[in-house]
Amino acid sequence: MTLVVRRAASDDAPHVAALSRVLGYPVDPGVMSERLAHLAARDADAVFVAVDRDCIVGWIHGSERELLEVGRQVEILGLVVDLAARRSGAGRALVDAVERWAASRGVAQVSVRSNVVRVESHPFYERLGYKRVKTQHSYRKTL
Repeated sequence: MTLVVRRAASDDAPHVAALSRVLGYPVDPGVMSERLAHLAARDADAVFVAVDRDCIVGWIHGSERELLEVGRQVEILGLVVDLAARRSGAGRALVDAVERWAASRGVAQVSVRSNVVRVESHPFYERLGYKRVKTQHSYRKTL
């Protein structure tokens, strides 16, 4: 594998959208292009892609936020690696990219939430040094 991690661009949208479908979040490539452009313009967000031989095999989205109760942190808001590229180091490389980005911003803590049904991701994060700190319910309301 000849893996390169770089910032995502709007023209990566078709591949990023296809990988989002793997997560269970189908997104039209045109909508994804708009989202990528919007996030690229925001200083507090970073989206990276893992590329192997000109093919995007994964992406990660990190966002800096300041919470009243814990202060500044970066949260990994999404991470996906193509099924065929799993266990190749792409996921680790993407997490490393967000961690380096966080450190470059002077942020000392990175957090991630992992759905309980994604059992394969829990040991992955633990191998990277992440500790489980709580279990929670997630609620959503459409306005």
